[in-house]
Amino acid sequence: MRNGVFISFEGGDGAGKSTQIALLANVLAERTGRDVVTTREPGGTALGRTLRSALLHGGEVSPRAEALIYAADRAHHVATLIRPALARGAIVLTDRYLDSSVAYQAGGRALPASEVEQLSSWATEGLLPDLTLLLDLPPEVAATRREGPADRMERAGADFHQRTRQAFLDRAAADPGRWVLIDAGQPLAVVAEHVRHAVVERLADSMAAGQEPSVSGRVGRP
Repeated sequence: MRNGVFISFEGGDGAGKSTQIALLANVLAERTGRDVVTTREPGGTALGRTLRSALLHGGEVSPRAEALIYAADRAHHVATLIRPALARGAIVLTDRYLDSSVAYQAGGRALPASEVEQLSSWATEGLLPDLTLLLDLPPEVAATRREGPADRMERAGADFHQRTRQAFLDRAAADPGRWVLIDAGQPLAVVAEHVRHAVVERLADSMAAGQEPSVSGRVGRP
């Protein structure tokens, strides 16, 4: 059975993750001839869309309940969408994955990072991306890019978002083999070029059309 390639995009709201995923998906589909699946967390499945609405647009949720709901969404997302796509040889691009839980629920909400990490690792049976692209942007700049009413997470305050950003940066620095840090404050086309370069540099052999990919998601602790 062919193995797929798993790439996650991380960063604060307003960093441009969804835009860059769409641009990269078009490039990869054209250049590799592979099936490219784009998804997000929460919201990549029907259950995820229900949980997303409750988490972002519902009432207040306690930090531990929030972490558990995100983990439940991730478990379902991996079991029903991500693993099947990887098993058939697809390239999977996700807007957020387990690193967001550690950054937001541990960094932002100040829950124990090891516990949040263990929860997501258990939910996903240890599945990690082959590559994680961190689109980094100061929270005050990201806030100016958002459109429409702020959701519950976006209303969490400047200190919350600064802690979240620092948690992402710390995780990227601790695992350079998986992470690539990209300055999301640059022009869109420049960011897109950095994204493409990172993917080609790290995963070109795995995504070559007609070849057996060498990776299918890393398994282990983040």
